[in-house]
Amino acid sequence: MKIGINKISFYAPKYYLDLKTLAYARNVEPEKYTKGLLTNKMSVVPMNQDIVSMAANATLNYLTKEDIKDIDLILFTTETGQDYSKSAATHLISILGLRNDVRAVELKQACYATTAALYFAKGHILQNPNSKVLVLASDIARYGLESPGEPTQGAGAVSILVSKDPNIMVLENEYGIYSEDIYDFWRPDGSDYAMVDGQYSNEQYKKFFLKTYNDYLTKTQSSISDFSALTFHIPYSKIGLRSLELVAEKSTYPQLFNNFDKAIIYNKEIGNIYTGSLFLSLIALFEFGNLKASDKVGMFGYGSGAVAEFFVGTMVSDYKAHLLPMLHKKILDSRTELKINEYEYLITNKTPKEVILDKDTHGRVQLESILNFQRKYKINI
Repeated sequence: MKIGINKISFYAPKYYLDLKTLAYARNVEPEKYTKGLLTNKMSVVPMNQDIVSMAANATLNYLTKEDIKDIDLILFTTETGQDYSKSAATHLISILGLRNDVRAVELKQACYATTAALYFAKGHILQNPNSKVLVLASDIARYGLESPGEPTQGAGAVSILVSKDPNIMVLENEYGIYSEDIYDFWRPDGSDYAMVDGQYSNEQYKKFFLKTYNDYLTKTQSSISDFSALTFHIPYSKIGLRSLELVAEKSTYPQLFNNFDKAIIYNKEIGNIYTGSLFLSLIALFEFGNLKASDKVGMFGYGSGAVAEFFVGTMVSDYKAHLLPMLHKKILDSRTELKINEYEYLITNKTPKEVILDKDTHGRVQLESILNFQRKYKINI
């Protein structure tokens, strides 16, 4: 049975900060961010958007009545969880009008959880071939003002519908996997911001990429020439490029580098969205890259702590007919640029626990109120 990505879309919130603005405010040369990180902008959430509303907005970009009838498993991946008990996935049942005979689960393993969710989704569909699985990746990446990680913040969500006989990409069964008990990036209970050992984290990321990539090649007797593109988890785009350079030279495999440049188009405009970063890159590759039916795309999922996986998808014929590039362009074009003081206010002031929020027109779903720690969402039809 062929199982894979049937539909895929993203949502980015209404605000963004240009990294040149941040650079000037921090007395840094702008090229340290734009060229050193390969990032131009980072999305910033308003008070009335959160991981649930962003995930819902991403899903509403493509959801049909037929999808609602068939979805019987929701896997919500995030490292920006809102409740220690209630799964963020359960909110989607009412917001999207999904079935009640559905499993709704929240998964956490840093940025790797979405890759794991795809693995679980495949197993579910093997047992229930007529099912569809909704995989959501939604996060708000914050490191704090004037921290080393400040220019690698961001916010957004990716929504993936997994099914048999997919329209876009078939996910292969083989994979390379590697896990190890390390502290490269972590956010302990009670901390608003992540803790990171920057240089060590970069080293581990590359190490885990080589471990999983070589594991896959050994298991499948494949080689670099079998791939039309390699995509990566993108906390910032430059680390993906540096990892690609570990296994390929631009002069020998120009297509890999050309497709990588296309794959980071959205990451450069949105910033780090943790669990969704690899799949945001995948959307850009689908929409702007040079791929054809039966081309193989390698994907590297990484989650600090640490778990990594290299897995592969094969493109389906006529896949471009099932993409949403004009809608995604509209989402990005409708954003509002922030001044540095506006950004600093939003990034340091969390949504209050007891508040009724103002209405907003960006996105069909917004966080309407938080009363007694219970979140209520408004849906604009």
